[in-house]
Amino acid sequence: MPHTPRKATALLASAVTVCLLAASAPAEPLGLGDRLFPHLGNPGYDVASYDLSFTYPGTNSKPLQSVTTIDAWTTATLDRVNLDFAHGDIESVELDGEPAAFTTAGEDLVVTPDEPLHTGSWMRITVRHTSDPMPAKNRDGGWVRTADGLAMANQADAAHLVFPGNDHPSDKAMFTIRVTAPNGYTAVANGLPTDVDRSRAATTWTYRTQHPMATELAQVSIGRSTVLRRTGPHGLPVRDVVPTKDRERLEPWLKKTPDQISWMEEKVGRYPFETYGVLMADVNTGFELETQTLSLFEKDLFTEPAYPAWYVESIMVHELAHQWFGDSVSPRTWSDLWLNEGHATWYEALYAEEKADRPLAARMKAAYGFSDRWRAAGGPPAAPKAPDPGHKISIFRPNVYDGAALILYALRQEIGRPAFERLQRAWVAEHQDGVATTDDFVRLASEISARPDLSDFLQPWLYGEKTPPMPGHPDWKQVAPMKAPAAK
Repeated sequence: MPHTPRKATALLASAVTVCLLAASAPAEPLGLGDRLFPHLGNPGYDVASYDLSFTYPGTNSKPLQSVTTIDAWTTATLDRVNLDFAHGDIESVELDGEPAAFTTAGEDLVVTPDEPLHTGSWMRITVRHTSDPMPAKNRDGGWVRTADGLAMANQADAAHLVFPGNDHPSDKAMFTIRVTAPNGYTAVANGLPTDVDRSRAATTWTYRTQHPMATELAQVSIGRSTVLRRTGPHGLPVRDVVPTKDRERLEPWLKKTPDQISWMEEKVGRYPFETYGVLMADVNTGFELETQTLSLFEKDLFTEPAYPAWYVESIMVHELAHQWFGDSVSPRTWSDLWLNEGHATWYEALYAEEKADRPLAARMKAAYGFSDRWRAAGGPPAAPKAPDPGHKISIFRPNVYDGAALILYALRQEIGRPAFERLQRAWVAEHQDGVATTDDFVRLASEISARPDLSDFLQPWLYGEKTPPMPGHPDWKQVAPMKAPAAK
């Protein structure tokens, strides 16, 4: 029955009252309810693209002037739009070209439109802000200050220390990145270069991705750098970024990348992006990072003589493997992290076996011996414990590296090498440019292996407090922890 005009007027008044009440309520931080990072990301919209502009002042101790433009679809009616942002000053916010009211709440920037945004609306938010390269208090990541400039390390929840956004891997988007820096510096970012604009005092570089990317995988390098170019398989453009003073010293490592890409393609299929390369930064982070199309490495990994060559190469392959596992196929939640790190560790170890005669089975047997202790300390691989307070990268524990690779070894033992290799190729093909969960992996493994009971096999490996028996290796046992010496 159609509404009478009186009823329609009453309903409209009621709706307006509800919106006004909602708008007058205090702004609060939201989140997607991720089990490990409950306040990360925001509900109600799907980002299509980011346009990031950074102006580097010539020193890595002062904030960068920045503009972030976000194009997104609403997936619910919103009287507020929450963005993750926590380490810079907000100068202004525009919504669809008009000034918008904004405030902050926790680690959120909260934007209030003049009128509610209805489901299915296209919106453009432009935020003018600073981006602070100095470390945030009690926080990991964001900008990394190198010896000659900056790089990014945004995993797991630190992209919003650099720019506003929906900082969760489940919301991937296209990126355009512009960097202006004084002449004498070089800027490189994810994707391919589209423009270089030089003036008397500064240069602006523009880069654009051709595939969607999670915020945690964004990368910008600013430094006194040289970009070295070479060609990979199928004419793939490979570009490496190194401190200019170290280019000759690092070249023997860099020239290995095309063959490493070919090796990975033999295992899982064609490289999934438009370019690849290695960013060797003069920095001490304690980690390497699989930022999309441009993996971040500490320069010392390649110059420290204590590291054997086979080990360095296998770490290069670890970050390369992430381009398929973690970057192209991203985790829907951070509890699915084992899919990233377990697969990257698997191909790291497999490469060492095939290229340096470091047996995979020996590494997996050693991992099996420690697996129960890893599970006790960090949780089962597919249900990791929450990060330590003030140290959010502590989710990257052994249980999601070798502990997760151990699951893949057990699966290969159970279903056989041919089915396992088909599964690996099918996984990255089916979920390319998307996000996926542990349940998706179990489902596909069951389908590929034609084993409806495979879920029963995998559940204790993924979620059990204790490590199940290893198929084919009944002699593998947990290693007893060393006893502390008795007090005297």
